[in-house]
Amino acid sequence: MAKIAFFGLGNMGASMAKNLVKAQFNVTVFDLVGSQVQLLAEAGAIPSSSVKQAVESAEIIISMLPAGKHVESLYFDEDGIVNNISAKSLFIDCSTIESNTAKSIGARLQAHGHRFIDAPVSGGVAGAAAGTLTFIAGGEKVDFDEAQSCLQAMGKNIFHAGGIGAGQVAKICNNMLLAILMAGTSEALQLGIDNGLDPKVMSDILLQSSGRNWTLELYNPCPGVMANVPSSNDYQGGFLVDLMNKDLGLAMGTAANNQSVVPLGQLAKSLFQMHGNAGNGKLDFSSIFNAYKHG
Repeated sequence: MAKIAFFGLGNMGASMAKNLVKAQFNVTVFDLVGSQVQLLAEAGAIPSSSVKQAVESAEIIISMLPAGKHVESLYFDEDGIVNNISAKSLFIDCSTIESNTAKSIGARLQAHGHRFIDAPVSGGVAGAAAGTLTFIAGGEKVDFDEAQSCLQAMGKNIFHAGGIGAGQVAKICNNMLLAILMAGTSEALQLGIDNGLDPKVMSDILLQSSGRNWTLELYNPCPGVMANVPSSNDYQGGFLVDLMNKDLGLAMGTAANNQSVVPLGQLAKSLFQMHGNAGNGKLDFSSIFNAYKHG
């Protein structure tokens, strides 16, 4: 099994690293939060106290970080990976970042003799824990093929979207559509409620009609309609409004770069931005449902 160095042990990354350990990969982990490193050590990973220690003889580098600036810092700072790794390695970044940043990172790594794929994920915290994430990868086909075994240990659906940066474009297109669907579903359900309909009955009707979509099937935004989703847990857990706003910002930036027409995406961005600014940034993004309530 390839030797993997995994960086970024947050809600998503910790579970992803655990699934690699379960799949019998040799996994060394590092995070700025030492308690997270200890949790992974208890799960069977090899703990490290520095980037340099983590990448010693690593063949594959996997990162799961909040933003592009964090990936660039981890990879290229003086005490970062590139200046502390001896082997020519395959870098897999699972963060959701700007597509142009992914392209720039790929070019810089290639200049040092390394290989790179951007492989952002879809599926949330639950998917990370269950090992059922969707990976949307961009990069050379030969590098994508090499990454398959470790991606399959963490996910269920693995797609090759194209060259470096293509994974990021596909990911933000998906999340822009998800935001539109969540806002629209919330709006429709609240319209039914305002006119005396039971939200569970309304949801059942929509599920068997042309308005059917993923949010109704698996992530209903109305409290009490569906068990084991954030809306029935005071919108705790799941995918934060702040993160949705980040991804919608990336989508709008990508659209601006190519003069793409995205009026519904822009409207969704405005809705979620207002929702976040109202103090809801740390709630699950399905809490946009509350923005449609009276008073």
